[in-house]
Amino acid sequence: MMHVADWGQITGDLLVFGGAYSNLAALHAVLALRGQSRVINTGDLVAYCAQAAETVACARRAGLLSIAGNVERQLGDNALDCGCGFADGSACDLLSAAWYGFANLAIGSEERAWMSGLPDAAVFHWNGRRVAVIHGGVTDPVRFLWPSTEAAVFEEELAALLQVAGPIDVVLSGHSGVAFHRRIKDVDWINAGVIGMPPNDGRVDTRYARVTQQGVIFERLVYDVTLTVDAMKAAGLTQGYHKALQTGYWPSEDVLPPALRRVPLVPSFSPKGGG
Repeated sequence: MMHVADWGQITGDLLVFGGAYSNLAALHAVLALRGQSRVINTGDLVAYCAQAAETVACARRAGLLSIAGNVERQLGDNALDCGCGFADGSACDLLSAAWYGFANLAIGSEERAWMSGLPDAAVFHWNGRRVAVIHGGVTDPVRFLWPSTEAAVFEEELAALLQVAGPIDVVLSGHSGVAFHRRIKDVDWINAGVIGMPPNDGRVDTRYARVTQQGVIFERLVYDVTLTVDAMKAAGLTQGYHKALQTGYWPSEDVLPPALRRVPLVPSFSPKGGG
């Protein structure tokens, strides 16, 4: 049964991010930009980088509004893999064994208990609109939804969301690692992107979203990448994601739709509100 938390009434601007991915330097950088904004985390604090426990501790101290990503769920359940939704035997699936094994050793029982207590999704009222926060999809938390995904797929997810959360005006999501804004029927679907890894665009800056009454702005997060890369090298996490932080390109594109790969196979899709 999906656990949907009710966060009540929230006022002011929102700073939304996902996928800190054990990238402590990136988390420090985005928190330094919070100002008076309420900060919302769409899950996966832990993943590819080397500072899993430190990243979780930082997030907890910061008092973020957080839901569980698939990695929090897996670690909370003492599972042996990340449950990321990668196809069996794919490059992403094989690469995940190293970083998840490292994180599994780094995260202690107290952190796992905290992760187990996180909701799967959340709802709140904001500026006269009802907002839902999810990780990937509702039918499956590790469903990959992209800027170019067919509207019918989003409509299927919205129908499932209505069943568990009631009427919604805005969806804030994560998981895929690519920021976008789609208008699906009368709902604004906003994927805030992730701060822990660049979005495969050849730039080292990562992404987060500012949501205001005027709309959504996707911001580039500039931080000291060398801190994260050095920590990964010291930990032996050199299977490819350390290079992705420096080149802006993922070590494997097998999870991406053709339009988002380095050499698109079909014309690129320009998401509404994209940055």
